[in-house]
Amino acid sequence: YAQERRLPGPRFPPCSPPFQRRREAAAAAAANRARVATMPKNKGKGGKNWKKGKKADLEETRRELVYRDEGQEYAQVVKMLGDGRCDIYCFDGQARKGLIRGTMRRRVWINVGDIILVSLREFQDDKADVIHKYSTEEARVLKQQREIPESVGISVTATDLAAAADGAGVADDEIGFSFEGI
Repeated sequence: YAQERRLPGPRFPPCSPPFQRRREAAAAAAANRARVATMPKNKGKGGKNWKKGKKADLEETRRELVYRDEGQEYAQVVKMLGDGRCDIYCFDGQARKGLIRGTMRRRVWINVGDIILVSLREFQDDKADVIHKYSTEEARVLKQQREIPESVGISVTATDLAAAADGAGVADDEIGFSFEGI
């Protein structure tokens, strides 16, 4: 008769005390799950990789500009050869093989078109050692100070350099590709 009238209290039908404790524990666990389900939103910047990037950005924001000394020359990377070597065009008018020094390997990534500082070898005129890589902003400053020639393209891609090596000047609206060899 009490079940038909729906008296206030637990929703479960009356049962023995051990089963009653299990049902109460299940109800309490369901209530806890409902509370835990709402986790806080991520408002941080990220994990350890973000922190590493932040540290690297602070080091590279402002650094002193390195000028060439006696026995050094500015150059531009024409082609990457692998194994820490590259073909470079020095601004004294000579093409050389550049060897990236050990402290720069795996730390400073050199790409085609980058402006670099090389140390010339006294005993091998056709080889040079890469000792510094300039950022694009530093290269622009060197260009303004007339340390490197005005004709040097600072943000030059590999196709532009290949076309310049072939002797075909690439205009701004042209593509550096030729159908003659096909």
